[in-house]
Amino acid sequence: MVNEPSVLDYFKSIFTFSRGRILKIPGGELEKGTENKSGEVKGASREILDLGVTERLDTAPRIEAEPLPQAVLVSIPWLCFAVLGLALLAQRSLEPNPERTWTIGGVLYLLAAIALVLAIWRGEWVVAPLPSGERRSDPLTVRQIPLWFGIVFIFLAFLTFGGNRFTSLNVSLWLAGLALISSAFWLPGSQPRPGGLRLRVFLDRKQWGLSISRWALLLLGAALLAIFFRVYRLGQVPPEMVSDHAEKLLDVWDVLHGQTSIFFPRNTGREAFQMYLTAAVIQLLGTGYTFLSLKIGTVLGGLLTLPYIYLLGGEVGRRRIGLFAMVFAGIAYWPNVISRIALRFTLYPLFFAPTLYYFLRGLRTSNRNDFILAGLFLGIGLHGYSPFRFVPIVILVGIALYLLHRQSSGRRMQVVFYLILLGLVALVVFLPLLRYALSNPDMFSYRALTRLGIVERPFPGSPLLIFLKNLWNALTMFFWDNGEVWVISVTHRPALDIVSAALFFLGVVYLLTRYVRQRHWLDIFLIVSIPLLMMPSILSLAFPAENPSLNRTAAALVPVFLIVGIALDGLLTTLETHFTSGRGRVFAWGFGILLLFIAAMQNYGLVFTQYQRVYELSSWNSSEMAQVIRSFAESVGDVDSAYVVAYPYWVDTRLIGFSAGYPTKDFALWPEHFVDTLANRRAKLFVIYLQDQTSLDALKSMYPQGQLHLHPSRVETKDFWLFFVPATQGT
Repeated sequence: MVNEPSVLDYFKSIFTFSRGRILKIPGGELEKGTENKSGEVKGASREILDLGVTERLDTAPRIEAEPLPQAVLVSIPWLCFAVLGLALLAQRSLEPNPERTWTIGGVLYLLAAIALVLAIWRGEWVVAPLPSGERRSDPLTVRQIPLWFGIVFIFLAFLTFGGNRFTSLNVSLWLAGLALISSAFWLPGSQPRPGGLRLRVFLDRKQWGLSISRWALLLLGAALLAIFFRVYRLGQVPPEMVSDHAEKLLDVWDVLHGQTSIFFPRNTGREAFQMYLTAAVIQLLGTGYTFLSLKIGTVLGGLLTLPYIYLLGGEVGRRRIGLFAMVFAGIAYWPNVISRIALRFTLYPLFFAPTLYYFLRGLRTSNRNDFILAGLFLGIGLHGYSPFRFVPIVILVGIALYLLHRQSSGRRMQVVFYLILLGLVALVVFLPLLRYALSNPDMFSYRALTRLGIVERPFPGSPLLIFLKNLWNALTMFFWDNGEVWVISVTHRPALDIVSAALFFLGVVYLLTRYVRQRHWLDIFLIVSIPLLMMPSILSLAFPAENPSLNRTAAALVPVFLIVGIALDGLLTTLETHFTSGRGRVFAWGFGILLLFIAAMQNYGLVFTQYQRVYELSSWNSSEMAQVIRSFAESVGDVDSAYVVAYPYWVDTRLIGFSAGYPTKDFALWPEHFVDTLANRRAKLFVIYLQDQTSLDALKSMYPQGQLHLHPSRVETKDFWLFFVPATQGT
């Protein structure tokens, strides 16, 4: 037949030293049972003799021929594919739909967990090693002179922080004390060459070269993808401010007009970090007292969280875990939304990520300097968002778990010293708020007590039962329901996309299995830290409907996406191990990119379609009203002749002032004050709620010459009335 191999092809298949199989000549039999080349060559030699070939092979002329296709022997990890498939199907069944139930998803997730444990037990799923620790002895020394001077400066700063004001004096004393105390404990190490010297050496080179590794390109691609998801359509998503934004912008106004508060008591009290961050954005970029100014600061904070998530990957495994964790967190709808809403929520993970990184690195390397840095970020975080007050408890639990495991053997006293050092630095950074809290304990704790206690309303049931239900709802929010707060979520859907949720579940099972086998404290700490970081939401006992909330659980996204990265790294390592050809690595990375693409597409739709749509329908279109008023003031009227007729549960009229460019202007006019407008003989404009017929009738009666127009909104159901009164003679 035409397609049959020739004798020459047969010889070449024998003496080609590769992974190819020996071809069969029709009618001939090869000896069986050979797996390696030596066996194949021996069996083939006997066949040559049987065929009567007596000519020496090394004297035969060499004839070039096209290489034959080679069969690649692979061991396909079917069980691992089944694990992932079951998890993905489970999460797909839990996606929002009118008929969804836990039953199918729960069973499939259970099967996925059993299959994963079996795959690990059989060695089919590769268990990655944990990073090795460095045992070094700390001298436990301190520089006495800077320590005592630092204590004196801190004491003076504490005295001058009274009155809830940052001043040049108390800030200088505070920072000097912090620097002195930190330097008293800091251990000097190998110092890199100064930046100026490195630059001069570089400029003195005769030839300049630029080398970029493939890993650097991967990092660059991941960073650009995350930046796209975080800043794309930033001005439009979300489109409108809510009342909390008015409170923040009023606080920023106070800062830029000399009221440099430590704690801002407006609207039940807020820490100061976002106010000063937004003030800096306004001063540097000239964006004004706007929604965009608030967004720039919080989105920047969300982006700065990602490098530390990447670095944490190296502390819990290896850098590829960090890459996967960073990119999945970068595209995820949960951290994206809490950054875009431009409130303090993103400050929770922003300062927890570096705190956790330096804490874990300090324990691994026995380096006290890392604990100083961890204390620094812990203290700064306490100035950011009130749920961060639970982070010290997370650190204490982490230390306790570490001390209870064998990894701490021989270093327990040293670790206790490190904990005290971390706490000391954090306390010094926290000092201004500590002074305020001691002077105003009720205001400092008011917001937390209204949720945890009965300050604002009684418990709607047994506190213990509410706690247990809240705990369950919070722990399942990744797969089932992330709450009903439309400002920060697509309501009543899982907090994670399908791929991330499936990987997170598998990662938790993986860590538990590895902990049972290796008893490493880090595995159990990563899991335990998640409910601890969610406690500010779980402990909403007086208002259980507010749990779960993506804002009060925000720091939990750091360990959650680290676990996602651990699971994906384990899966790809398994694929690379089971495919024996060089193409296995390419296939594994390609499979990972496919999962990332699926997750990115879903998260894109969640943020830029679903969240945007729900937000538009739920918020009031204050920016459209502001645009109408600004046009009126710049044409036939002025800003003092424009009014927004107040109506219960309608637009916050302060927001119209900010959007129109009049930050301190409240355009609200209650109907009982309509008569006060008669003295104004200039042209007047009244903005009226669509359903407020009573106010329309009153204005028509008062101003029969007025002209009524319906202003169409870009969002259905958000139209509003415009009642224009021409100027009277003599104005």
